[in-house]
Amino acid sequence: MPYKNHWNWQQKDWPHFTYDASAIAKVEQEFLQQSGLSFGISKHISPAEKNDLIISLISNEALKTSEIEGEMLDRDSLQSSIKRHFGLKVPATPNHPAENGIAEMMIDLYNNYDAPLSHKLLYSWHEMLMNGRRDIHDLGRYRTHDDPMQVVSGYHHKPTVHFEAPPSKDMMAEMEGFIQWFNDTAPSGKAPLSPLTRSAIAHLYFVSIHPFEDGNGRIGRALVEKVLAQFLSKPSLIALSQIINDKKKAYYQTLEKQNKQCEITSWLAYFADTLLEAQEFTIDQMEFIIKKTKFFDEFKNQMNERQFKVINRMMREGSKGFGGGLSAKNYISISGTSASTATRDLQDLVDKKILIQTGTRKSTRYWLSILK
Repeated sequence: MPYKNHWNWQQKDWPHFTYDASAIAKVEQEFLQQSGLSFGISKHISPAEKNDLIISLISNEALKTSEIEGEMLDRDSLQSSIKRHFGLKVPATPNHPAENGIAEMMIDLYNNYDAPLSHKLLYSWHEMLMNGRRDIHDLGRYRTHDDPMQVVSGYHHKPTVHFEAPPSKDMMAEMEGFIQWFNDTAPSGKAPLSPLTRSAIAHLYFVSIHPFEDGNGRIGRALVEKVLAQFLSKPSLIALSQIINDKKKAYYQTLEKQNKQCEITSWLAYFADTLLEAQEFTIDQMEFIIKKTKFFDEFKNQMNERQFKVINRMMREGSKGFGGGLSAKNYISISGTSASTATRDLQDLVDKKILIQTGTRKSTRYWLSILK
């Protein structure tokens, strides 16, 4: 073995993780309290708004979990795929295998969160996720190649090995153990764990095994969603990948620090904080949906077609707002109008208190008033 006793799975205590539960006790309590808040807010959202929210959160999570791995998906194609899987009518669009595949996996996760974990379920997720790929040898099954499964960076002739997973010959045994642990620690299992602790361990345990040729990170994050949904007894719709992608460097650095031992208190603390932040982001999105509905009720008839198109585009960015603020150049590009018309339209939106203006001249930017 090239790295004797170097990685967590090579330690004598693998896969029996140890940790100080008190390190995240406060965060666990905050998460439970905010789960109640989230449920309360959802009661004020109409069925139509709830559908919009679900599609928005699922598509954003699918986009961001792919972006973490360096894969940039088409948002419109992805949303169309998700709507289609929900049985909604959408305009005919070109077939995009990657978008269709992850949409199918996310919808399966949403609909069947309470199903026990199994090899069959993981195989089906992998097959969905790898839709359209021609470079994958082990499609819909655990990896079988003899080469070491390594996470590397740097130059080809002198790579830096950040992690090496267990050899392929051990995959079935490792995954038997993981699936047994996952189901035993479920709320109805033999040894239930609190949701944040179980989420953190599930993700670390799975990506340490790295059972598939590709897609391990995305499936690992989907397993976190499954853990939380099983605890809540409903789909969690938590924006985990959004938060991880925003702080991707910290995510990989914390994983790397953790992959050499089975004492995981620091990982637990990092992941619990990340989940709490993701939950807060989701609550912001829910509150934004309510504000958005009230906004359009008040202002829809006060905007011309160009203004409505631009404002609607800004709304797509959700509670985070339009990155860097809207410029006149952005307005011209989105609306397809002239500079002089854009100036008049923007001033009109400011006068109506739909937009707030900051800066002057080339630094002038416009922000949705409902976000201020």
